[in-house]
Amino acid sequence: MGSLALLLAVQDSTGSYTKAGFATATFGIANVIAAPWRARAVDRFGQRTALTTMASGQASGFVALALIAQAEKVADVWFLVLSVAIGLTSPPLGAAMRMIWASLTTAGDQRTKAFSIDAVCEELLFVIGPVVISAVIVASSPSTGLWVTAAAVSLGTAAMTSSASSGVLRGTGGGVARGDRPLRQPGFARVLIVLLGVGGVLGVAEIAAPAAASHHDAVAASGWLLAAFAGGSALGGFLYGQLNLKGGIGKRLFVLCLGMGLGAVLVSQLDTLGAFAAGLALVGLFLAPSLITGYLIADTIVAESGRTEASTWINTSVNLGASLASAAAGAVIDSSGPWFALLLVGAIALVLASAVPFTRLRKIEPPVVHAVDHCEHS
Repeated sequence: MGSLALLLAVQDSTGSYTKAGFATATFGIANVIAAPWRARAVDRFGQRTALTTMASGQASGFVALALIAQAEKVADVWFLVLSVAIGLTSPPLGAAMRMIWASLTTAGDQRTKAFSIDAVCEELLFVIGPVVISAVIVASSPSTGLWVTAAAVSLGTAAMTSSASSGVLRGTGGGVARGDRPLRQPGFARVLIVLLGVGGVLGVAEIAAPAAASHHDAVAASGWLLAAFAGGSALGGFLYGQLNLKGGIGKRLFVLCLGMGLGAVLVSQLDTLGAFAAGLALVGLFLAPSLITGYLIADTIVAESGRTEASTWINTSVNLGASLASAAAGAVIDSSGPWFALLLVGAIALVLASAVPFTRLRKIEPPVVHAVDHCEHS
């Protein structure tokens, strides 16, 4: 909801999509840069204190932006300042939620199911959120959309942190030892490199779908193509949680990322919109499972005191890959079409999949991933 409300509010106030796009990009960059530090704050001070503080800051930023968007003769720099503030204070609710899931479940199949439910819900939110905020803005104004977003951040965070399950996660009370930080764990950086390829396919697919629809003079089909991609991801996450997979976690990550890369290469050979939509659904089938596997690795390879940060790094890697690919995809699509862009990013994903640290993951696997789970999933 936030990025779309921000984009439309700044555009409505300034009359410029260039300024609105710059504000949105500033928000995204600030969000990515601050992500590790926000996660460390959650690990250190606990969910209730850290998340409530961040949510209050971000909600205040949305409200301030709504107020100046309605004012006259506001300097453009204030839109950028508030976009930075909103990005810096974005609470890492997804990573914090996975910490709650981990505290409520046992390692193995039960935790995999829990992370799968989490991933499917997150995919559905990315579909529903823009639809909801678009309806609010059409019925009222972009500024109202910012007020609604501020309310969602505040109320959603309060609902989560007021739960007993979140309240017991009080944090370490001190800084995480340097040796326990995620990036210092052997093999973790290589996992992030693999997931850069996953993010790259995601970023290109989100641009290639509208471009392919436009190529066929069917711009209205853009939403359906993106829905097919998101639907495939949600289905993949659901199936991943239901299957009793026996393969090692390193092999799973490799196969899933390989499947996503090969899927992108396959879609690059499909010309009709129907086949293209089916191909995007196939690619999406590997997206949520790849993320779930990344979260499971973060949960096992990193000490408990740094797991919120580790989970955040998984998201950051995918988002970074998507951002870099999106930035390059536009130029590639303009010169060679969306099909070549998908072929190129698919090939890159296949190369990056080879970075999976099989040996390191195999060492941590026996006591965690293959733990016998006698708990019933509900």
